[in-house]
Amino acid sequence: MKKSEVTLSKATVEDAADIHAMQLQAFLPLLEKYQDYETNPANETLERTIERMNQEFVDYYIIRNAGNAVGSMRVKKIDEHHYWLGQICVLPQSQGLGIAQQAFSLIEKIYADAKTWGLATVVQEERNCYLYEKLGYRRTHETREINDKMTLCFYEKRLNKG
Repeated sequence: MKKSEVTLSKATVEDAADIHAMQLQAFLPLLEKYQDYETNPANETLERTIERMNQEFVDYYIIRNAGNAVGSMRVKKIDEHHYWLGQICVLPQSQGLGIAQQAFSLIEKIYADAKTWGLATVVQEERNCYLYEKLGYRRTHETREINDKMTLCFYEKRLNKG
């Protein structure tokens, strides 16, 4: 099978409604499963997405597969050489095709100055944990219980630069 052609394009506020719709579609099953109404991107308003997009230390990217928008990711600059990935989503019908792996590879090339990357995911979502670990992320000792169904765990990837 030919590897799909995944690209990232930097999003603008004009893309906010599309990003919001993809987040809703991708995160709704998790919202229904864990009922994490305070933290789940599927419960975020379009206004909140726009607010995040307008933060000067945040970039959003649309993940495309063969030219079609299939997901998005948010990159937040914590400080020099340290970035945080959030709201990473791939539409359900596009999951399991290696798209997220390719998107991570591309984002690391875009932010070539990065020395560390961080992200959080749901401990109970073993597929997500497996993916991040496969990509070189290591679980930190930090966790945050959201409710009795769900706990977030945190990951970090250190890059040896210089």
